[in-house]
Amino acid sequence: MNRHPLRLTTAALAVSAALLLTACGSGGGDGGSSDKIEGADVGGKPKASASAEPDGSERPGVKLPSAFKADFVGWHHSDPKKQAILDDGRERLKAEYLAIIDADPQAKPLGFYTSMQALKSSQKYVKGYVDTDDTLVGSVRVFNPQVSLSDAGGVLFYCVDESKGYTENRRTKKRAGTPDDTDPVLQYRTTLRKNSDGVWSTVSLETERGGCDK
Repeated sequence: MNRHPLRLTTAALAVSAALLLTACGSGGGDGGSSDKIEGADVGGKPKASASAEPDGSERPGVKLPSAFKADFVGWHHSDPKKQAILDDGRERLKAEYLAIIDADPQAKPLGFYTSMQALKSSQKYVKGYVDTDDTLVGSVRVFNPQVSLSDAGGVLFYCVDESKGYTENRRTKKRAGTPDDTDPVLQYRTTLRKNSDGVWSTVSLETERGGCDK
C-alpha cells in the first residue's frame, strides 16, 4: 500500500498543533487492548448496515471483507466525548478502505463520516485505485490514537502500519506492498467537527510517512 500524502491547510495545521501537543508517540486513551475490526459477509459483497447511536443518529456499520483486516489497537478513552471522536474517526478510515474495495468513490459511508476538504481528498484517493483497477488485501494495524477537544472541534492523530497490507490488481491478481526503502508506517492527522446529526465528521486530513513508533 502506498498512500500519496494529503496536505492540510496552514490554518488547520496550526489548530492541530495547538490542540494536540503530542502525536503518535506516547499512546492514546485508556488501556492497550485491541479492537479488531474485520467482519465479512460470507459469499457476497461487504455490506454497510445502519446502527442507532445514543445521540439519535443512525450510523452505517462498515464491515470489511475477510481478505482485508484492520486491527485497531488502543482505541479506548475514559472521556465519552473523546471516545465518540475515536469511534467516528475509526469508522471513517474503515469507510475509506471499503470504498476502495468496492471501487466506489461516492460510497455513502465515506460521505457520512467525511466532509469538506477531507471528503474531496478521500474520493480522489479512492478514484486512484479505481483507475488502476486495484483493491486492498492483507492487514493493517491502526495504533497510538491521540485525541483532543476544543470549542472549534476535535483533532485526531493516529498511526497506520501498512507493512502487511497490499494492493492487488483485480484482473491480474498481482500484488504490491510498500517498497523496501520506504517506511510502511503512516501518521494520519485529522480535524473533525460535530455536525447537526451528532456525527464527528472528518473535515480535513493529511498523511505523512514516518513520525510513528512501531
